[in-house]
Amino acid sequence: MKLSVVIVNYNVKYFIEQCLHSVFAATEGLDAEVFVVDNNSVDGSVEMIAEKFPQVNLISNSDNPGFSKANNQAIRIAQGEYILLLNPDTLVEQDTLKKCVDFMDAHPDAGGLGIKMIDGKGRFLPESKRGLPTPAVAFYKIFGLSALFPKSKTFGKYHLGYLDKDKTHEVDVLSGAFMMLRKKTLDETGLLDEDFFMYGEDIDLSYRITKSGYKNYYYPEARIIHYKGESTRKSSINYVFVFYRAMVIFAEKHFSLHHARLFSFLINLAIYLRAGIAVVYRVFKKLILPVSDALIMYGGALLITAYWESNVIYHAGGHYPPLFQYGILPAYILIWLAAVLLSGGYDLPLRLRRVITGMFTGTITILVFYALLPAEFRFSRALIVLIAAWGLIAITGIRFILHLAGFKDYRIGANPNRRFAVVGNPAEAERVVELLRKSLVNPGFIGIVGLDHKSRKQNGYIGQMANLSSIISIYKIDEVIFCAKDMPAHQIIDAMSHHSQMRTEYKIAPPESMSIIGSNSISTSRDLYIIDINSISKVNNRRNKRIFDILASLILLVLSPVVMFFTRNAFYFVLNLFKILTGYRSVVGYTPLPDSGTELPQIRKGILYPTDLFPERDIDDDTARTLNMLYARDYRLNNDFNILIKGFKRMGRK
Repeated sequence: MKLSVVIVNYNVKYFIEQCLHSVFAATEGLDAEVFVVDNNSVDGSVEMIAEKFPQVNLISNSDNPGFSKANNQAIRIAQGEYILLLNPDTLVEQDTLKKCVDFMDAHPDAGGLGIKMIDGKGRFLPESKRGLPTPAVAFYKIFGLSALFPKSKTFGKYHLGYLDKDKTHEVDVLSGAFMMLRKKTLDETGLLDEDFFMYGEDIDLSYRITKSGYKNYYYPEARIIHYKGESTRKSSINYVFVFYRAMVIFAEKHFSLHHARLFSFLINLAIYLRAGIAVVYRVFKKLILPVSDALIMYGGALLITAYWESNVIYHAGGHYPPLFQYGILPAYILIWLAAVLLSGGYDLPLRLRRVITGMFTGTITILVFYALLPAEFRFSRALIVLIAAWGLIAITGIRFILHLAGFKDYRIGANPNRRFAVVGNPAEAERVVELLRKSLVNPGFIGIVGLDHKSRKQNGYIGQMANLSSIISIYKIDEVIFCAKDMPAHQIIDAMSHHSQMRTEYKIAPPESMSIIGSNSISTSRDLYIIDINSISKVNNRRNKRIFDILASLILLVLSPVVMFFTRNAFYFVLNLFKILTGYRSVVGYTPLPDSGTELPQIRKGILYPTDLFPERDIDDDTARTLNMLYARDYRLNNDFNILIKGFKRMGRK
């Protein structure tokens, strides 16, 4: 056998689906086998692979042993002359594997091979070629000199920026995202070092390959799209520790004691520096908006209070007591901001409607509590309304200022009416268009770009692929979606690279998939972008659903001495309420079906199901499947409430 492809998967179902489609297209004509080692994913990856790709040699681990161990599991039983370690968040050109195999055949001194990688917007990824992270190189990288002088032969050694990215070169380090290895070389050097849980194992293996007398090559004639870290959150503190600790392991293993100590010092310095910056940045980013809201509301409330007491309440002199200014007012503001939070007013993209809803809800809540307070704590209803009005003006004003200032993370609405161009042949393009219409609340425009002149009679046709640049400009397209069923990977990559300078996002629709995936940019590539039936997956919906679960279960628990007798099993009714409170169950989940769950966003298992809306009807599997999809796509809190009312007798379900 010529080639064995090894892919380690961990909770990236949609990406690995696209990856496998491209891999099997690229292995046509090659004597090849494909392994997927799943590290205990919980997103339905294993079920999807088993169903859609039965030809895959699937190894399903019951835990997560790490990247190195998982790769070694497959390498030990692989039969190929060459072993390709491939990330699941990649898209392989149709001729990439054939080109790489031919290169390895023609270069018997090659122990490993890496290729040109581009990101989800068609831009070259500098980690396609890397130098050995010596203490000096690590210093330049950690303190930003390599970023300031990427073309320098002194400072640019980490990504070898002084080497032409379009020419073949010998390099020190290959990227683990695409790493083709000669099996004979692995037999001599050993497999991946399992001391590296994740990160650093590619550097270690690359170094051992060169020490064994083989060469590592960077080969730009073959390309892949690499969505760059979809399996991990690279801005997380955990990533910083794991990545840099891997560098320490490498240094202690391969450098002299003196150099290892120096390297370890630099790395540990980088760990705490980067981790500290990450903590401060994340806290700042999370709190900047609510803290700004609180300060401006409180400042305005003090001014309003001063005016009100001088001109309305205390004409002859006097002041509100300190308790009001320093206790009651902050409590009111906390209630308002909590209501804005629960209404989704701090979720991105920002929606002014959510802020208005939150302020209105908070005001009603405060007025209700106000009526219940003792007389000595009831200062002025009018003042509450005035401060609420100020809060609404101030909070929306802050958001308008951030929006007008051009802060990308705080764009109001984030263009909900996005304009799409779907590139493909009629049948597949129509399928993708229908998916967009089902998934998006209000797409502003969807046009179809044909691959040739035969598509002109197609509904929604706006032009041909050859004129894509003009189409993007004329129709002001926000996103271009390529149909992978109709377009080979090299054509997609060419198009993305050619138009990479345009302010347009690029997505790919895998064949027979209910997802459209891609990456917005390198800086946000960790954020899985899926246009899917995922309304229930939105942060605010998940939060609201959990709040509903807690409130409903608490209320029912209080009323359980009476209401339990209206259910079919009183014991399980109470037990289920505790399961909901502890997060093991939800009030409502999907209807269990033999083949359901692989295309729906993951949620907690429910006590009740969407089918319980029709307690007197016998619902068949197809109808139940449709109800599940509608529940996921068009989630509303009142859906859960209605299901609870209609299916209450089943709350004692085992």
